[in-house]
Amino acid sequence: MRVVGLDPGLRHTGWGVIDVSGNRLSHVADGVVHAPTDAPLAARLVALFRQINAVLEHFRPDVAAVEETFVNKNPASTLKLGVARGVVLLAPAERGLPVAEYSANLVKKSVVGAGHAAKEQVQMMVRRILPGCEIGAPDAADALAVAICHAHHAATRRHWKAAV
Repeated sequence: MRVVGLDPGLRHTGWGVIDVSGNRLSHVADGVVHAPTDAPLAARLVALFRQINAVLEHFRPDVAAVEETFVNKNPASTLKLGVARGVVLLAPAERGLPVAEYSANLVKKSVVGAGHAAKEQVQMMVRRILPGCEIGAPDAADALAVAICHAHHAATRRHWKAAV
């Protein structure tokens, strides 16, 4: 199974692709797509959608996992992030891919063991879980963590289903 993890952001959206075979995880690729900061919101969303679609087209994942939005103190920022997240959810769904969603705390707990882990801890654990992975940016590390989280939780759901 090939999983793409997505860490939504209006300026920078991280993506990470892993292959899952049983309990073995292997790094395929990661990166960040950037929306032009000087463009109107609608144009930024179009750029985000097209770049994510290019990643999906190139790597052909079987499933997508997206980090849920947390609420900021600034309602306007939260709303804009929510709009970007909608685009990030739409891109794989429009291609017919199943899309799973995970909270930031669950992602951190799944990868690091603590729901309030620092970004540096997440990056270090992603490198340990995916040996040889050279992470280009913190947003890409977060996206890989979302993919890892999905791989672990999907395996658990499969085991539960088989036991019933």
